[in-house]
Amino acid sequence: MKIAVLTDSSAYLADEIVERLDIKVVNNPVLFGNRVYHENADLTATQFYQLLKTEDVLPTTSQVSMGEMEEKFEALAAEGYTDVICIHLSSGISGLVGNLEAFAPSVTSINVHVFDSKIDCAGMGNMVQLAATMAGKDKNVTEIMAKLTELRETTHVLFVVDDLNHLMRTGRLSNRSGFVGNILKIKPILTFDKEGKIIAIGKERKMKNAYSEIKAQFAEATRSLDYPVRIDLIDANNPDLQAEWGQDLRTSFPDMRFESGYIGPLVGVHTGEKCLGLIWSRNWESLID
Repeated sequence: MKIAVLTDSSAYLADEIVERLDIKVVNNPVLFGNRVYHENADLTATQFYQLLKTEDVLPTTSQVSMGEMEEKFEALAAEGYTDVICIHLSSGISGLVGNLEAFAPSVTSINVHVFDSKIDCAGMGNMVQLAATMAGKDKNVTEIMAKLTELRETTHVLFVVDDLNHLMRTGRLSNRSGFVGNILKIKPILTFDKEGKIIAIGKERKMKNAYSEIKAQFAEATRSLDYPVRIDLIDANNPDLQAEWGQDLRTSFPDMRFESGYIGPLVGVHTGEKCLGLIWSRNWESLID
């Protein structure tokens, strides 16, 4: 058995990690009108947020086609892989997982195993790193999928957007009705529910107040955990505020592992610029035997 780990570009993993762990990546399409870009290939996060400011048309997202996925599977099979574990962004905000689950049984060249991360960005990236590291240690599919499920169950996120209009426009906010009429006056606190859908769980008038609430909820949620915690701070072109949050959190929670990440084009279509997120989970490295 030779196992490949395949993800999409919304994991936003550093090139060094992708190369070192031999992670396979498909690049998500992002559209500005009739122009189609692809994350990593011809659209960086910096370029995306600049276009978001200057383009007359607002961006939309699309999915990696099953034709492209089939090409990836054929190529992996040609390299001698017998199985591929596909870890993708939450089915609650994208149809990719559902389409892939329906398509997988028709693939004959390689055994396809689909895992719904039920999150995105660094939360999904940690799952990918876990799977790739285990595959590199010759763990089997059953072992890897079990550990992925365990990690997913400990993965949580709280985030705040600067402008709710983007989530409203793209239809990714599940409980949007309570915010119609005052979206310009609030900083909503959001999370992913158990189904992997984005829901709002609070609202503040200022970003500072939203951070205080997120920090308080995080402290309560992690108070009695009996495993090592990893924190990933992610931002949508808001590095100064990320640094401010990070400094305070490191001081307040010195025993936890901290990493910094970013929100790239595909997810940025939905969050807009200036979003800040706090993702936490069991440190995936502690799950490896």
